[in-house]
Amino acid sequence: MKPNLKQTAFTVLVAGAFATIAFDVFGQALSPLFGFSKLAPVGLAGASINAIFGVNPPGAAYLLHTLTGLVFYALGWALIARPLQRAVVPKMPWIATALLYGVILWVFALYVMAHLVTGNAPFLGWTGITYVALYGHIVYAIVAAWIMEARGLKIDLPFAHRTIANSNS
Repeated sequence: MKPNLKQTAFTVLVAGAFATIAFDVFGQALSPLFGFSKLAPVGLAGASINAIFGVNPPGAAYLLHTLTGLVFYALGWALIARPLQRAVVPKMPWIATALLYGVILWVFALYVMAHLVTGNAPFLGWTGITYVALYGHIVYAIVAAWIMEARGLKIDLPFAHRTIANSNS
C-alpha cells in the first residue's frame, strides 16, 4: 500500500514542529535554567547564511532554523535514517536509531556547519554548549521519531527489498 502523501507530509511537519519546540525549550530555556549553557541555533544559522551568501538579511536566520527543524531534519529521519536502519538492521529499535540520528545531527551542526562552513572551532571548542547541543539534538531526534512511529509513518528505501533479497541468495 502506497503512503498517502498528505498524511505523510502532515506527520513529518507535526513531528518536525514538536521536535523543534522540544529542542528550543531544552536548549534555550531548561539548560540555562539549570545552570548549563544556552544554545544559539539562530546565531549559527545566521553565521552559516553569512558565510555562504556574504550577507544575513533580517529574519533569514530564524527562517533557516525553523525550516531546518520543521522540514529538513524531520525528512532526514523519515526518508533516510529510519528506512536505512530498517533495511540494514531491521531488528534495531527505533529509539536506538533515533539516538544515533541525534548524534549525527549534532555532528552535522557542530562540525560541518559550525566548523567547516562558518569557521568556528570544531564542536565549538568542546565547551559547555557542545554538550547541550548534543543532548538537544538527541531530544529533537527522539521526539520527531516518536511522533512518526506513533502515527505509523513507514517509508521504505526503493532498493531495500532487492538488496536484502540478493544478500540472502
